[in-house]
Amino acid sequence: MIDAVIFDLDGVLLDSEAAWRDAKREVVDEWGGVWKDEASRAMLGMSAPEWSAYMRDDLRVDRDPREIDAEVVKRLLARYRERLPLLPGANEAVERMAERWPLGLASSSNLEVIEVVMEAGGFAEHFETWVSSEEVARGKPAPDVFLEAARRLGVDPVRAAAIEDSHNGILAADAAAMAVVALPNHEFPPGDDALAHADLVLGALDELTVEAIQGLSRTVQPG
Repeated sequence: MIDAVIFDLDGVLLDSEAAWRDAKREVVDEWGGVWKDEASRAMLGMSAPEWSAYMRDDLRVDRDPREIDAEVVKRLLARYRERLPLLPGANEAVERMAERWPLGLASSSNLEVIEVVMEAGGFAEHFETWVSSEEVARGKPAPDVFLEAARRLGVDPVRAAAIEDSHNGILAADAAAMAVVALPNHEFPPGDDALAHADLVLGALDELTVEAIQGLSRTVQPG
């Protein structure tokens, strides 16, 4: 049986990839770096220490990664204060899941960003815990952030369902031995090799129902 549901944030509850890309590109352009077409996809799933180092090393931003991180987050949160880009059906999907299971969140976003979204989006009351990949050793596709969310929830990872949208996120949830529900990202769709690791592929959040998750219980066996 599934004992908990663990959500990703960006691309699952928030249509936020463009906001992150724009904030990072502004910093690169204004701080003398060189943006690359592949940069957004390359940074998907990276933790804050990882993508800020990538911006320094690969995009040639000649600043300390901690300074890069802080500036990107400042610009991102300014956008979120103007408009929080919730995906259609995000609140309803969270409420449906919370009525049946304890919820966790495992995100590559900075903890500061997660906490703003949890409060502004009205999610905080529904989630028992949230984890940023900056709090663990490795970002996605490593399983660390999902494993930490399961640990905080007090559930065996093999008895948790993970809701993910991205290539690296799906691989991370699978590496954590969770049942994987894929909601493919519309801007950066996961590859077929990642989707092959999903136990269920949905087209939209309104398809994320209690019955869909309960169906995973019949197909995913604890290891």
